[in-house]
Amino acid sequence: MPTINLPNGDRIEAFATSAPRDFPKATPPFPRVALAAAHVVADPLAEQDPWLDVKIDWDRTIAYRRYLWSLGLGVAEAMDTAQRGMGLDWTGAQELIRRSLDAMKEVPGAVMASGAGTDHLAPGPDVTVDDVIRAYEEQCEAIEAMGGRIILMASRALARAARGPADYERVYGRILSQVKQPVIIHWLGEMFDPALEGYWGNHDHMAAMETALAVIHAHADKVDGVKISLLDKDKEIAMRRRLPRGVRMYTGDDFNYAELIAGDEQGYSDALLGIFDPIAPAVGGALAALSRNDLSTFHDILAPTVPLSRHIFRAPTRFYKTGVVFMAWLNGHQDHFVMVGGQQSTRSIQHFSELFRLADRAGLLRDPEMAVARMKTLLALHGVAS
Repeated sequence: MPTINLPNGDRIEAFATSAPRDFPKATPPFPRVALAAAHVVADPLAEQDPWLDVKIDWDRTIAYRRYLWSLGLGVAEAMDTAQRGMGLDWTGAQELIRRSLDAMKEVPGAVMASGAGTDHLAPGPDVTVDDVIRAYEEQCEAIEAMGGRIILMASRALARAARGPADYERVYGRILSQVKQPVIIHWLGEMFDPALEGYWGNHDHMAAMETALAVIHAHADKVDGVKISLLDKDKEIAMRRRLPRGVRMYTGDDFNYAELIAGDEQGYSDALLGIFDPIAPAVGGALAALSRNDLSTFHDILAPTVPLSRHIFRAPTRFYKTGVVFMAWLNGHQDHFVMVGGQQSTRSIQHFSELFRLADRAGLLRDPEMAVARMKTLLALHGVAS
């Protein structure tokens, strides 16, 4: 297997790659619902201002969704992993959702849900709660008109406009009373988006949870599940145990997903995760093992992916998308490491080097020779002779 010289602190050290892991064949249905929040592939050759314009390579972007479906995973579309609110605007999100829904029709058994939010409404002192309701209604109606299922995303505008928990109850109650199918509510923590600090009307997560649970219990027939992204397994478990019967907990914990999916004597979490995008083969193999009640193999597959995930999602967590796209490039799913909004610049060469090592240890570099060649290109751009 090829060797590469990688930065490690103030030293350059040789790293010998290992053979990719042969994961068990994934054959749905699985005992857990597993949705991968998928990234978008930029078009690096388009005439544009890279920090301002949204130019997407639609063929490669949709091909990646097909790849995820082929592994038995569902797709969570137009979420923060797709740089929603960090490069991908609502206009681009609508096009992405439409194209993905069209592609899904050609894949038997494919599952997809799409993010509806208020990102076309800029937060500001003049924005009211009624403005937020209208913005949510517009996006929900657009997705339903395309035949899509809804993931009700957290709203920056609501976080700015709300004066307390009652405003959240009013907004969510209004939207949930109108949707055609049960939705997934997404509680995205401030570590992913600082503008969402104090969501649900309280800076204390446990107090905020009371408001979220009140909304869910009041509209349980319109809630398929809730995804919380707080990177705190104890808070997720506490909320999971208080959900109405039939309402799923979708883990959004990219640090502790393996044990949360496995569950305990009182239940388990399904999953809607950004980390499932780069580790999709491992997820499919682990869920295949879980289908056979083979917890040993399930944990054996996912355990080495957890250090990789924790590295990709390290603070500032909102820049995790860069690691996701980096993995797609290393593994040949796209021919370049360019992101919408120039976001490839948000992590250091030290970060990428450690990511490379961790991906290899998890068995997730599917062609080590190609991965080494591409990593050497990136190292050269940073002045590192490899």
